[in-house]
Amino acid sequence: MPYAPETPQDHAFLEQAIQISRHALEDEGKTPFGALVVIDGQVVGTGSSSVVELRDPTAHAEVMALRDAGTRLDRHLMEDAVMYSSSEPCPMCLTACYWARIPRLVYAATSHDVATNGFEDLQYYRQLTLPNAERTLLDEVTANDETRTTAAATLASWADKLPFPVEPKL
Repeated sequence: MPYAPETPQDHAFLEQAIQISRHALEDEGKTPFGALVVIDGQVVGTGSSSVVELRDPTAHAEVMALRDAGTRLDRHLMEDAVMYSSSEPCPMCLTACYWARIPRLVYAATSHDVATNGFEDLQYYRQLTLPNAERTLLDEVTANDETRTTAAATLASWADKLPFPVEPKL
């Protein structure tokens, strides 16, 4: 993992993310993760892990920070933002940063630190490197050609309505 020189601003925002994560020590049922979305030196979204509280396996700190920023900014793309996280994001949260087009991510604790303390992030990263047939999650595409064709046609119909030509991302 690349280590970048930490600026005073990076340090300050990481401290805020860590402070959010520390609140989990006071709230029963919370897990210790915090995140911020920052644009032009301003916090536009914050998040703490709310998985247990919301009974939502996707309510990780980074996802919650993206949701908060999206609501505040009335947009879903964050090409001008930096994500600060108390810990290295799990595969879902890292992918959410890609979907939001976040160009920079800065975190404090590593996935190794997270795994040392009982979280499965590293195991999931390893699972995603395996071929589908070797993963613990049974991942199957339908054998019914008609069903697949109908689903693919829905995607094509959506793409046909876009005001610009679709560029395949193969």
